[in-house]
Parts: sequence; C-alpha cells; structure tokens
Amino acid sequence: MSGPPPDATLRWAEHDDGLLDVHLPGGRLPARTAGVVFLVHGGFWRAAHDRRHTRPQARALADQGWVVATPEYRRVGAGGGWPTTGSDVRRALDVLPELLGRIGVRSGPTWAMGHSAGGHLALWLAATGAPLDGVVALAPVADLAEAHRLHLGDGAAAALLGDHPTDEADPALLLERRPPYDVRVVHGSADESVPLSLSRGLVGRHPWVALTELTCDHMSLIDPASDAWPTVLRQLPPAP
Repeated sequence: MSGPPPDATLRWAEHDDGLLDVHLPGGRLPARTAGVVFLVHGGFWRAAHDRRHTRPQARALADQGWVVATPEYRRVGAGGGWPTTGSDVRRALDVLPELLGRIGVRSGPTWAMGHSAGGHLALWLAATGAPLDGVVALAPVADLAEAHRLHLGDGAAAALLGDHPTDEADPALLLERRPPYDVRVVHGSADESVPLSLSRGLVGRHPWVALTELTCDHMSLIDPASDAWPTVLRQLPPAP
C-alpha cells in the first residue's frame, strides 16, 4: 500500500530506525488537547517491512480526528530481535508526549493500535503496563508459542526470539496482568497469514479481552477501502 506522506517525521532515538511519523487531523495542528493513536506496523518483525505501508491507515485515522504517531523500530535483520524490538516500541511510546509537544501537539488520551506483528507488540505493551487508555490489536500474532508451532511467517517467531524465553514476549502468557483499560482484538476468518485461532486462544485464556470476528483476510483490517474498516474504526472511541 502507498499513501500520503506524514505531516512530520520526528526522531525518538539516534539509530537508523529511531523515527516516528505523525499524521495530523486535516494536516493541521489541533487547537486543543488531542487524542493520539500510537500505530505499530506489522511485517513479522522483519526489516523487509517498515512503517510506510501503514500510511493509508494512518491518514484514515487522522481523518477521524486523531493525531496518529507511527514509530519505526529495529527489526530482525536490522539490529532487532528480542528484547530490542520490544524495548524500542516502548521507548518510542514513553517519549511520545515530549516529541509531539515539540511540534505543538498537546497529547490527550492515547490508544495503541497494531496489526499482525504490530498487534503482538500492542498487546505486549498492554501486558507490561504501558501508560495507555486502550489497545486495539488487528489480526495479532497473539500467541508466540503457537506461532512457532505453526511456523508462521517462515519461522518469524523463532527469528524474533532467538535464545530468549517465549514468556518474556508472549501476550498469551503476560496478559495474566490485566491492564486498567480495554483491550480489543479484531480478526478475520479468512486470514491465511495469522490464523484466527490465535486470537480465539487468547480470549479463551483471558475472557476480558474483547474479540470481534469478521469475514475478511489479513490485510483488509488496515485497508480504509475495505468492508472491514468501519468495524476497525468502531474499536476506538470518538476522538476528543
């Protein structure tokens, strides 16, 4: 997918992937405190996939009144892997209010939204106590042990984890610590990249996680032109 360029690109760290794109509502600075979507891209945590493919999604969310911040992070094949990949995403979130303040945005309620591997990272943020107001995970790799067993993404989970135990990064285990906000999952029954069974398994373990099942494939959930997109939007509250 390709889409309009961001309204700003900010640096959150000095390494090559320490960048964060910002899409503003209407392309303008909000006049008041703004709701923020911290949008984490997917791609099975591999360096071949970066944040640019989320630009149509980011712009569509900004058109709903949100300030959308899309971080880059170090991925497998470019200095990433666990725990670096996770700590990059958490660090970008932690400095986000300061970064947005530099361009005149006053951050308000902040939701994390992630797709596929980005959905895994969004769930991991929730499971590790990240300061958020809610999480929306779209077709997430919600169970790393199961992803490894199924050899999803040609062994993507094993490539991510290396020698690190699965339970350090696995939302299916870590969400025993329920965060003080909603966690919502949307998954398509026609998803051939990340099976719906992973999200069903997550909700089976943690019934307080809300799961919406759609008849769609993996990429429809980040396509603003798809029939699935209105359901994705409904997972977020109205922008303040």
